[in-house]
Amino acid sequence: MKKILITGSNGLLGQKIVYALLKRKDVEIIATSSGENRLMEKSGYKYESLDISKKEEVEAVLKKHKPDVVINTAAMTNVDACESRKEECFAINVKGVQNFVDVIEGNFKTDLHFIHLSTDFVFDGEKGAAYVETDEPNPLSYYAYSKHESEKVLQQSEVKWAIARTIIVYGIVDNMSRSNIVLWAKDALSKGQKINVVDDQFRAPTLAEDLADGCILIADKGATGIYHLSGPETYSVLDLVYKVADFWKLDKSLITPSKSNTLNQAAKRPPRTGFVIDKARKDLGYNPHSFEEGLKILNAQLK
Repeated sequence: MKKILITGSNGLLGQKIVYALLKRKDVEIIATSSGENRLMEKSGYKYESLDISKKEEVEAVLKKHKPDVVINTAAMTNVDACESRKEECFAINVKGVQNFVDVIEGNFKTDLHFIHLSTDFVFDGEKGAAYVETDEPNPLSYYAYSKHESEKVLQQSEVKWAIARTIIVYGIVDNMSRSNIVLWAKDALSKGQKINVVDDQFRAPTLAEDLADGCILIADKGATGIYHLSGPETYSVLDLVYKVADFWKLDKSLITPSKSNTLNQAAKRPPRTGFVIDKARKDLGYNPHSFEEGLKILNAQLK
């Protein structure tokens, strides 16, 4: 029986991983997040409150449960907040990973498989094409810097690691604390609110269930190294929001195209990302839904 410990289990991806693993009989699940458990389903797994920025908590939880796999989805992901709260961002995104590395190297040798989530934002978006795993990162924001630093912590460690980079994740969860672009656009347009949407940033929207499956495939196969896990198609953010409006038959005239430099965002974003996901398809059997299919799945869940 393989023991899988998930950090950030209250978040969108963390919840999807827990729910996907609950359908299986061959794994033992330890869900961890800071604070109370926010999942509606409370049975079939163990829950521990864990602040990964505190090494003694990481050590206590790992020694108590002795997992075979850790999937680290815990992160400070609010890109603009990371600019103003750099210490907090570094403590969670970098020191949190360092804490795991220190404890694993000190107590678990290299048997424990550590799977870490990262982001397309490690790139500067100037390539003009989709990124492969071997492309050179060049982070533009403090959030992106912190995620790149966390990747380096693993790469320089003795730990058996895998890094799963992804791009704007959408989906619905229990007791949602933060929205995502699809739900935000749907919600605003449903209420007849006008929204400004950038037409000069390009992303590949990723269904949370697909990303969860990708992470679990890495765990099942014991895969190591970097994997790009995203949706299969890249759109401008404007086109993405137009597709959301079309799908739910909402008023597109409420959407005003705008440029990134007019938004007064604290953090700089890469203009164009998007991933080549061939490696994940080939090595893992990763097979993500199209955006259209993803919206259908989301719609069924909303009902």
